Amino acid sequence: MTYLPTSRKELAATGWDAVDVILFTGDAYVDHPSFGAAVIGRVLEAAGYRVAIVAQPNWRDDWRDFKKLGVPRLFFGVTSGSMDSMVNHYTANKRLRHNDAYTPEGKAGFRPDYATTVYSRILKQLFPDVPVILGGIEASLRRLTHYDYWSDTLKPSILADSSADLLVYGMGERPIREIARRLAGGEAIEHLHDVPQTARMVARNALSGDRYDLHSFAECRRSKRRFAENFAVVEREANKKEGVLRLAEAVGDSVVVVNPPYPAMTEAEIDAVYDLPYTRTPHPRYEGKRIPAYEMIRHSVNIHRGCFGGCSFCTIAAHQGRFIISRSEGSILREVEAVTRMADFKGYLSDIGGPSANMYGMTGRDENACRRCRRNACTFPAVCRNLDAGHGRLLRLYRLVRQHRAVKKAFIGSGIRYDLLLTDDGFIDVAAQMYFEQLLRYHVSGRLKVAPEHTEQHVLQVMRKPSFALFERLKAFFDAQNRQESLRLQLIPYFISSHPGCTEHDMQQLADKLRRLRLRPEQVQDFTPTPMTHASAIFYAGIDPETGEERYVARRKEEKQRQKRYFF
Repeated sequence: MTYLPTSRKELAATGWDAVDVILFTGDAYVDHPSFGAAVIGRVLEAAGYRVAIVAQPNWRDDWRDFKKLGVPRLFFGVTSGSMDSMVNHYTANKRLRHNDAYTPEGKAGFRPDYATTVYSRILKQLFPDVPVILGGIEASLRRLTHYDYWSDTLKPSILADSSADLLVYGMGERPIREIARRLAGGEAIEHLHDVPQTARMVARNALSGDRYDLHSFAECRRSKRRFAENFAVVEREANKKEGVLRLAEAVGDSVVVVNPPYPAMTEAEIDAVYDLPYTRTPHPRYEGKRIPAYEMIRHSVNIHRGCFGGCSFCTIAAHQGRFIISRSEGSILREVEAVTRMADFKGYLSDIGGPSANMYGMTGRDENACRRCRRNACTFPAVCRNLDAGHGRLLRLYRLVRQHRAVKKAFIGSGIRYDLLLTDDGFIDVAAQMYFEQLLRYHVSGRLKVAPEHTEQHVLQVMRKPSFALFERLKAFFDAQNRQESLRLQLIPYFISSHPGCTEHDMQQLADKLRRLRLRPEQVQDFTPTPMTHASAIFYAGIDPETGEERYVARRKEEKQRQKRYFF
């Protein structure tokens, strides 16, 4: 196995005199399926294209990194990396972070603010005739008018600021293959107006076809209620399984057009992505250097994509989708085998999980009902009766992983959704109880992560989270099994302060309840508004997009700091 080339010397070693696609990323180049640029590079390589990667280019000086590999035959691909660059750079108090987990030795300062826009503008200045395609989470969640917390402004689509030709949103394997195929076939970039799961800017007088016209960027700036109304439509369409509308939003003399997405991947399609020949390691240029984000996942295996939890503050569903796309047991076990063959593997898998560890294999019982569904979450305000939340398939997978000859322990490092295990009366079924018991017995390294997020019911309603009473029930079962089996495990709950709808009094109530339960929270955060989340829309507008009701928001730095102090 070899890496995708990153330099002229490596290009020469491949025997290539030119490449079809050059990918620019704000992360270090780690050839692993948890790093987006590596996935897109391998997908294009498998389709027969010559692909190179430029990781963390120097944007400050003479731009030589943007020129070093020459001009690609088809297009430049641009991503900020695995995180929005502003979330990566700044705390909830807008203080500059001093580390970057996706950079060698965790050093900060190796990518710019608004990295996707900066990289795209440079490429367009240097090579105005070469198509630039945006992708990754920063582009995906900024594809339409969005609130930017760090500048405290409403910003237009990233297409308006970046000068890029096309934007791929969500998980981009299929649209990027289609774009490459059609460009390779001789089509001009401006003719790729019908590629699913893409967005582009067109002149107002060139707009045609069926569409849903959102309020314009100018209208959203004038009226927070108009912005909230837009968000309600965008969220509704993003959560539909079929019949998704083509959206159009005017920005000045142009219009951003967002095409509906591809249907959800099949099991065979997602297996094909994870079965590609990743080296699973950082590029040799980083030899001897530690990349913190890689250290966290090097011996882990991701078993599904998507999340149907619909939490107000979370971007997972907005980017990966609301419906669960699970890998086959065979594909997962092949990756487990690959991990066990790594030179530094000592028998311990750090995670067999996903966005939520126990959503694997869960789908609707009646797919037709899912196609008609317009809910934003399958678990809120209660678990949908059509959801097959059985844990049998996951229990079988865990057993197969445990039986691998080289695996001493397979830990579940991802958080679990306890509302898929419990009701007010106890466990949902026998399999749910078995799952919880086996999870504690075999798969917790010492600490089990769960995310109640708050204690007060009206705040949890805004968050789209289950009642705190359900967490208390989970803790009772956890403590009982701990005592029964002498496990000495810790329950690690996550909490958020300053979430829209949360007052200082609510934080006082939270502190009192945690004291009563003898819980000292470690995993806490002050709410950070990130683009394209329901909670961020409320933070900016003071209006719940779903209901139209006004909500209290702690906006001032002093208010946020006072709320966070209650954790301590």
